[in-house]
This record gives sequence, C-alpha cells and structure tokens, in this order.
Amino acid sequence: MKLTNQSMYILSFYVTLVILWFSSSLFATGNAHVDFSTIFSGFKANTQYGYIFNLLYGFLPFFGGILGISIAKRWGMFKSSMGKAIFFLSMGSFIWSIGAFIWAYYNFVVHAAVPYPGFSDVAWIACYPFWGLGVFYLGQAMYIKLGLRKVSGKLFIIILPIIVVASSWYFLVDIARGGSITSGGGLLKVFFDIAYPTGDVLILTLAFLIFGFSFLSLGGRYKWPIILILFGFLFQYLADFAFSYTTTINTYYNGDWVDLLYATSLFILSFGLTLLDND
Repeated sequence: MKLTNQSMYILSFYVTLVILWFSSSLFATGNAHVDFSTIFSGFKANTQYGYIFNLLYGFLPFFGGILGISIAKRWGMFKSSMGKAIFFLSMGSFIWSIGAFIWAYYNFVVHAAVPYPGFSDVAWIACYPFWGLGVFYLGQAMYIKLGLRKVSGKLFIIILPIIVVASSWYFLVDIARGGSITSGGGLLKVFFDIAYPTGDVLILTLAFLIFGFSFLSLGGRYKWPIILILFGFLFQYLADFAFSYTTTINTYYNGDWVDLLYATSLFILSFGLTLLDND
C-alpha cells in the first residue's frame, strides 16, 4: 500500500486531532488524576474546546472530499467506473463536512444549542445517496458483480437491513425511550435516529454484497484502500448509532468519545480515498 502526499496530509491531521483529544482529557480539565474514565472523557469539562474539536475534525471530510474529487479527475471522472466511484464517495464526504460546519455555526455564531434534528442533519442524511452510488461504482470498477441472482444474495440484502432497523428500534426506542416514541424528541427525532444507522447499514449491505463474497479476488494496488473504505463505513455506522443513543439518553456532549469515533470514521474514509490516486 503506497502512501501518497494527500494521504500523508490526512494521516498527519488525524494524528494531531487524536493527540489533542487525549491530551484534553488529561490536562485541559485540570485533573491531575489519570484513570480510565479520565482518559476517555474528552472535552467534558471544556465545552468551548469541544466546539473547537468538532469544527476541526469537520475538515477531515472537507479536505478528503476535495482531494478525492481531484483524484477522480485523474481517473477520467465520469468516463470510468473508478472515476465515478471516487467522485460520489468524495461528494458524500464533502457534504458531510457541510453538516459539521453548520453545527459549528450554531456553536460559535448563534451561541445556542444545536437543534437535533436540524439543518446539519439534513446535510448528513444527504450523504448516503452519494456514498451508496460511490460503493456501487467501486464494485463496477473492480469488475465484481452483485450476485443478486443468487438466493443468498437476495436474502442478504433483504434480511440484514430488517435486522438492523429492528435492533436500532429496540435500543433507541424500547431501551433509551422506555418504549415511548414521543419521549426524548418526538417522531422527527425518531426518524433521524433510525435513518442514520439504517443508511449506514444499507451502504454496508451493498458493500459486503459487492466485496464480501469476492474478498479473495481483490488484489493489486487498490485492495487495501478499498478495504479501508469499507471499514470507514462500519465505523460510521457505529458513530451514528452511538450519537443517536447518547442524544436520546442525554449523555452526549461536544467533543466526547462519539465525536472521536466520527473523526476516526471520516479519517478512514478520506485516507482510503486518497490512496486510490493513480499517479
């Protein structure tokens, strides 16, 4: 796996963010006592620094998206399956950054609690069609067929989303809300709480259909970048689910472990995209 200049920039930025996050829990809180809860508390005692961290990690998908689009141009953009794959994946990441900057606008300009659901969530939900198309064209670029003619493929693409929606409903409604849809934000919040992990799983389902059954056939220079992108979507699902759950039980705060998880997922996606450079 050859590291490009773009991938080194993304990696360096992410490492800096991780160091900032962990150092905040040790020093910025003014707590000299170090234990497990302290190390993983993030910016709990420093709301303003938490705002800054959330703004900074929003630049991961921003630069990843811009760099990815420039890489897509070198693949011929819409003239090749790989060009289309990188373009749509990059656009999804870029749109995600818009949601992060809207979130930061409320924190730094409006000085008010960010509404959830709000305009930032509209941007984040809009990522999924782009990411889905990107994964689809990535499969085409690798000459891998969906395999939906097989019974196992059809069952997989039907059953897995149903299982995830049911489990998400159980944790986000039955457990977090005590079985009441109207508690903790109402129907619109329930929609976004379920839509986030469901969107992630639909992309993961498509990704595993394309690559999961053909893992051994993946090879060459772009094998690991593609695997990284798939792991990025897995981390994105975990982050979305954790965000929906913690906001429902009122334990989320800016710059907590959920935001570190988001930063990690967006780093993996951006890093994988920059490794697809054909120069």
